[in-house]
Amino acid sequence: MVSFLLNEKRVSVEADPATPLLWVIRDHVGLPGTKYGCGAGLCGACTVHVDGKAERSCQMQLSALEGKKVVTIEGLSPTSSHPLQQAWITEQVPQCGYCQSGQIMKAAELLADKPKPTRAEIIAHMDGNICRCGTYNRIIAAVERASREG
Repeated sequence: MVSFLLNEKRVSVEADPATPLLWVIRDHVGLPGTKYGCGAGLCGACTVHVDGKAERSCQMQLSALEGKKVVTIEGLSPTSSHPLQQAWITEQVPQCGYCQSGQIMKAAELLADKPKPTRAEIIAHMDGNICRCGTYNRIIAAVERASREG
């Protein structure tokens, strides 16, 4: 049994210690916002925060979570009022939408560390989170908007 804080609530999960956090979140806890993309930590669709740092949940084992604080897209803002979520809507970022929770979680890490990043800093930070629809310019615009309005 592993116990950790998930979106500000204590959860205890009994599963194989090698179970990836992604499947703990989706299958054991029932939160569908974190997406399976590649399963190899390469695309970023499964990005969540672990102790404030963006992590690929498909690569983190349950055994590493004891006592940690995990935040998913559902925990970023229960009412979808986070400045990034609002900017995503205003800038019409999603096309298929599949990568968006991972993109937003990665961007939230950046804005938490650097509230007013430059365009170059946004691009460098977001590198590695893949959008198959190619909405990278809208993603950058949304992060810039959130940094101005947040």
